[in-house]
Amino acid sequence: MIFGGEAPDFATLRPWFERHGDTTPRLVNMYGITETTVHVTYRPIAAADLENGKGSRIGCAIPDLDLFVLDPALAPCAVGVPGELHVGGAGLAHGYLHQPELTAARFIPHPWKSGERLYKSGDLARLSADGDIEYLGRCDMQVKVRGFRIELGEIESVLLQHPEIRQVAVVPQASADGENRLVAYMVRANGTTPAEREIRAFLREHLPAYMIPSALAWLDALPMNHNGKLDTKALPSVNQNDGNAERLAPPETDVQKQLVEIWEELLNRRPIGIRESFFELGGHSLMAMRLFTRIAQKWNVDLSLQRIFDCPTVAELASTIESAPRASGPSHEAAPIPVATRRKR
Repeated sequence: MIFGGEAPDFATLRPWFERHGDTTPRLVNMYGITETTVHVTYRPIAAADLENGKGSRIGCAIPDLDLFVLDPALAPCAVGVPGELHVGGAGLAHGYLHQPELTAARFIPHPWKSGERLYKSGDLARLSADGDIEYLGRCDMQVKVRGFRIELGEIESVLLQHPEIRQVAVVPQASADGENRLVAYMVRANGTTPAEREIRAFLREHLPAYMIPSALAWLDALPMNHNGKLDTKALPSVNQNDGNAERLAPPETDVQKQLVEIWEELLNRRPIGIRESFFELGGHSLMAMRLFTRIAQKWNVDLSLQRIFDCPTVAELASTIESAPRASGPSHEAAPIPVATRRKR
């Protein structure tokens, strides 16, 4: 039995394996594209895959094709690094009928084999340590958030590794200030709803701060259109403050109150709770430096810039400030840069 067309959710195969096992009949996951008519890779699915994560493993190329995961410069991506799938070999089409410009853009010269071509699939994937290729989604799922280009499929792939999440869709949503923010819609795997702080802690272990969704929402099922694809227009609107009562907790100490005021000014948003992350709210490294300077000037503490990254919430940072030793000088003002002597040669 061959799976094709859409990435299967391995977790849904558990009842099948419990009834039939994983050898007879054999289940095979295949990735394909029209330009190769039609399959590109194959991977037998085993019962062990249910316990080893739910990412869409598509295996390796079938014998008459070559498959590469390449970066924008057409260099091979390292293990675990997302890139675009490129296909070559005897099974490749000649191009698009009567569309020379599109053919030239998608069927590019092979960088290592003279006279041959590679097809730019537009699909995002990464190579696993065991040699398997994991499909992550479309490259056009890339969005720009707070100056960072983000692959939505990469975030979805990480969330699907959580044992309590069966399905997920990460979509961009315009916030009140006109900036894009990310919302993750998740479907429970076992009927239980993990705490938001647990999901965010899990994400922080695998993703940089700028890729962590601003809002998380649980659904009973993802809405699908008549073609069986995600209907993004049917996803409910999510208020960033919905369900975040814990994160929006008000300040309890003077230091927390003053930090909240600094954050609201720097981030240009209100209200801000003491459990919210500086970076999830839109902060970045340059803004963290401004925050560091404001802290040094206001409290005159011996604090490293790294502590802002290690303690990204108001509550954590306030606790750090309260326990930090006082600086030896009047403040942490930057030392003046010496004027260089320009000598004629």
